[in-house]
Amino acid sequence: MTTISAIAKADIAARARALGFDAFGVAAAGAPWPNGARLHQFIEAGRHGDMDWLARESERRSHPHELWPDAKSVIVVGQSYAPQDDAIALLAEKSCGLVSAYAARRDYHDVVKGKLKQLAQWLAHESGEAVKVFVDTAPLMEKPLAQRAGLGWQGKHTNLVSREHGSWLFLGAVLSAAEIEPDPPHEDHCGSCRACLDACPTAAFPAPFQLDARRCLAYLSIESKAQIPRAFRAPMGNRVFGCDDCLAVCPWNKFAAQAREAREARIALREDLRLAPLADLAALDDAAFRTRFAGTPVKRTGRDRFVRNVLVAIGNSGDPALAPAAEARLGDNSPLVRGMAVWACRRLLDGPAFARLKSAWTPREADASVAEEWDA
Repeated sequence: MTTISAIAKADIAARARALGFDAFGVAAAGAPWPNGARLHQFIEAGRHGDMDWLARESERRSHPHELWPDAKSVIVVGQSYAPQDDAIALLAEKSCGLVSAYAARRDYHDVVKGKLKQLAQWLAHESGEAVKVFVDTAPLMEKPLAQRAGLGWQGKHTNLVSREHGSWLFLGAVLSAAEIEPDPPHEDHCGSCRACLDACPTAAFPAPFQLDARRCLAYLSIESKAQIPRAFRAPMGNRVFGCDDCLAVCPWNKFAAQAREAREARIALREDLRLAPLADLAALDDAAFRTRFAGTPVKRTGRDRFVRNVLVAIGNSGDPALAPAAEARLGDNSPLVRGMAVWACRRLLDGPAFARLKSAWTPREADASVAEEWDA
């Protein structure tokens, strides 16, 4: 086993900064922690919704050594994605669909992982010890590791908060068989603030530092393969992919404004994806969806779930001029899309107009969930 001195650790940090990472820290891989037990409690309460992969991989997620027993150190890096716009103000643009700030750009998995592999390869060469790279998709709990490595703390919204970068950090980790002096863990600085909890439009936080994904608009619009529950459709507003509210209101974001332009250039925010006319988004077929969102996190959700979300936003727009965009999806191949097209039409059309559509479409509807929307 190789032990890396403090001087050599400074070289690793400098290398990380040169690659474009904004935050860096080291945690001991073998130290005990309570996060595994908290994950099991989260799953036992059913708060993971239909994210079955969390339950399947809960043991592997419970501690870094469950992934790699030989790991001695965890290097955690962060890259800022602080947006220049006001996510809360964009909720007022009811005729346009709003995509979460993290997703309206090139997929961070690709960007961060590419640079992280460069850092890991350099570290392996310098230390002579094996390394493993993780960016979100692998069963490693990066947020508690980031807190242990001193990058920030898990706020009351359960996301990482940094005193320098606010709530806007992409995270990645390198497990190393080399022993590197760990940084002191970061202390909690939320204090009595509950801005993130109060901002949640669906009350998805049963208590500070706890999340019920089944009520979270980010989960419902991205991960859930089912229809959006009726209770959460109106609160979705014009959000068509994700929700930034709890992140955007964090008071620590005021420090993230510094040098934001340089950070934006690293994974530039695409304004054409951040906010786009709902009528255009509703008209996307699978090929057009794939072309429009190629290389972004949105593509992974798929066209049907995305257009489902768009139709919820159309129903929330209050604009009868958008009713034709919803009507055009009543014959869509996807029951998810057809069901939300019905809901949007019911919200935007008067009684007689909706009755005419119902009379025309219900005789040919074979899906029970869509028929239920017509009868609701």
